[in-house]
Amino acid sequence: MKVILLKTMPKLGKEGEIINVNDGYARNYVLPQKLGVEATPDNLNKLKLKKAAEAKKAAEDLAAAKAQAEELKDKFVETTMKVGKDGRAFGSVSTKEVADLLKKQLNFEIDKKKISLDVPAKSLGNFKVTIKLHPEVNAEVTLRVVEA
Repeated sequence: MKVILLKTMPKLGKEGEIINVNDGYARNYVLPQKLGVEATPDNLNKLKLKKAAEAKKAAEDLAAAKAQAEELKDKFVETTMKVGKDGRAFGSVSTKEVADLLKKQLNFEIDKKKISLDVPAKSLGNFKVTIKLHPEVNAEVTLRVVEA
């Protein structure tokens, strides 16, 4: 019997796959547990429409991420840091602080886990900040650290 999986099953396949299983296994386990549905023409059409909708949404998300990356291009955020007599800075700038600066200065909200600093910001100067907007799209912003 051909079955369309509704959930990923380790030994059978991934969600959305069409697999062949024994009739008894399908009737007694897969179908009652709502792990899959019979591969009828109607269900196959629903699967096809669902995959098309997912592909369209993925393309829209990618386009939106590229637009955001283009918008953030050549932008910068600025923060202050206390410096001692010999020019050494106290502490460093964290990704949480960068996320707060992005929200306040550029009105751009992003999770701190998606932000990475190429080099730790432990001194005065400019630093590259990479923001992961999408698995395929990264944006770069400059972090300026000036003396308080």
